[in-house]
Parts: sequence; structure tokens; C-alpha cells
Amino acid sequence: MKIQPLADRIVLKVAEVTEEKTKSGLYVPDSAKEKPQEAEVLAVGPGALNEKGERIPMEVKVGDKVIFSKYAGLEIKVDGEEYLVLSERDILGILK
Repeated sequence: MKIQPLADRIVLKVAEVTEEKTKSGLYVPDSAKEKPQEAEVLAVGPGALNEKGERIPMEVKVGDKVIFSKYAGLEIKVDGEEYLVLSERDILGILK
């Protein structure tokens, strides 16, 4: 991974959107689709610091499948690949 997140930030690879077709056979354009809210964790930061200067351990780890808030994070592109960088507080849950 070429990105090392800081503090409580996480780098995600968002699940690919599959081509969708309506019941009548029409294809739904990408612009009309909702962005997926499921992703794989690729990198995690060391954790935020509390008031005493102690690290708060991260609850997610590399390889976890997670769901996140709809409009969370910052989309970035590195070497032609798209990633999402967000804070741990934007993670809603870990998929088991």
C-alpha cells in the first residue's frame, strides 16, 4: 500500500458496482446508481491520541469488510486505482 494513513484514518477499497438492469431490460447508467457503502480495509493509521497523549487502538484491521456512512471520506486516485480515506468514526460496522 502506497498510502500510510495518520491518526484514526483508514484507507478503503470500495466494492465494485455491478452493471444493473431493470425488470424491463433497461440498463441503469452509472450516474443514476447509488455509491456502494461496503468496502475492504487496505490500511489503518496508528490510532488517535486521547487527552493524556495515549494512543486509542483502532477497532478495524486490514482485511476487514466494513460498511460506512454514505457521504463520508475523501475519494483519491493513486496509480489509476480509486480509494476512500475516512476517519474510523465514519465506519458503521464490520461485516462478518
